[in-house]
Amino acid sequence: METKENKTTAKAVKTPEVKKDTWEYKIRNYYLLGEKEPLTYTIPSRHSQRYPLVWFDKDLGYERELRYATNQKSVFVDEQEGQVTMKHIIFRDGLLIVPAEKRNLQEFLEKHPHNGLIFGMYDSVIEAEDEFEEIETEIAALNMAYEMDIDQAEAIIRVEMGSDVTKLSSKELKRDLLLFAKRQPDLFLDLAEDDNIILRNFAIKATEEKIIGLSDDNRTFLWKSNGRKLMNVPFDENPYSAMAAWFKTDEGLEVYRSIEKKFK
Repeated sequence: METKENKTTAKAVKTPEVKKDTWEYKIRNYYLLGEKEPLTYTIPSRHSQRYPLVWFDKDLGYERELRYATNQKSVFVDEQEGQVTMKHIIFRDGLLIVPAEKRNLQEFLEKHPHNGLIFGMYDSVIEAEDEFEEIETEIAALNMAYEMDIDQAEAIIRVEMGSDVTKLSSKELKRDLLLFAKRQPDLFLDLAEDDNIILRNFAIKATEEKIIGLSDDNRTFLWKSNGRKLMNVPFDENPYSAMAAWFKTDEGLEVYRSIEKKFK
């Protein structure tokens, strides 16, 4: 005869939850990071003192040792049984293509400690997002370069060419600016947003025009006309960077305005 106690016990017993296998069977491509493309590159396939291969299992709460064995379903040593067949994992010309049926190798690579450090998996969606961001950055840089005034353009190209920038015509300058923005859009945008670079270029031009002078030891700026000292360069600083910062002070602003008039 079934009692209330038995009924309660029966209700309390739950059927163990079976986790649904959501693994997607497909070819997965892996590549070495850092634009490395050696003829062959082998990653460790078993745990050792030199190359510890462990993966933290959140469900179990501890680290589990990894091992790639071609004759085992699991990549965890504690789930592998009997004799294991080991195989080298080799990237050729920086690439490793793993067929859909080699699920254990794909799972091993997914949990491998070097994943994201030495190698990564090609993801068309992520690659598309990265390419889109790169194109956006390039367009932003080119648009800014196209609209940029000639003084700022000269300041930025001077970073690349040095004093040779003064030999360029305005058309050549704009061309080189657009090419620079296309080749290195991130650097170009950083320089374009740095107001010190314009002031630095201003100081260099003033020196080239012999309006101001820099002492032989690169420690002092002075008026070229009378030799009067303008400022001392702090120790271990680039003199023109120091001058750019000085132009932002009250005293430096007056000198800046005076030099500006002499340019005209």
